[in-house]
Amino acid sequence: MTNMETERILLRPWRDDDAEALYKYASDPEVGPRAGWPPHKSVEESREIIRTLFHSDHMWAMVLKATGEPIGCMGYFVHGESNIDIGENDAEVGYWIARPYWNQGLCTETLQMLIDYCFRDKGFNTLWADYFPENPASGRVMEKCGFQDTGETNRCSRLQLGSDKPVRIMRLDNPNKNALHGQ
Repeated sequence: MTNMETERILLRPWRDDDAEALYKYASDPEVGPRAGWPPHKSVEESREIIRTLFHSDHMWAMVLKATGEPIGCMGYFVHGESNIDIGENDAEVGYWIARPYWNQGLCTETLQMLIDYCFRDKGFNTLWADYFPENPASGRVMEKCGFQDTGETNRCSRLQLGSDKPVRIMRLDNPNKNALHGQ
């Protein structure tokens, strides 16, 4: 699994010893519900989530380089894992960041790095993303990184919270996709 970094953030695989930091931020009732999951109830629950949901070659801990502490999560879902009906050469990106780090440009900086990786290294044709309209900050991050609102909404059956609420669907096409496929 590839580590990636920006000036302020290191994306690296989640580790069991990240459980306390994950719990510290994922237990905040303002964080999880904005992304479709309930607040964590214990360090052990956070550890189990690291071992199951975050144990993937396309899910990373967002580590603040200044402190070495995980402060969020970023990754992508491929065809068959996504809440959106995406193509076989597409991916859906997702992320969350701890409340003390909101409005500092960290998600935008890190998402741009993930987009570059997904297009350059993974060769995806299109990236998709979605957000709850009650969380417009997430949509602004996507827009800053070039995503366009499709005008479509979706209900995300795989979410633990909010599966009954619509999300706005965003799209970003690989600017080099014609070159990727010899067109």
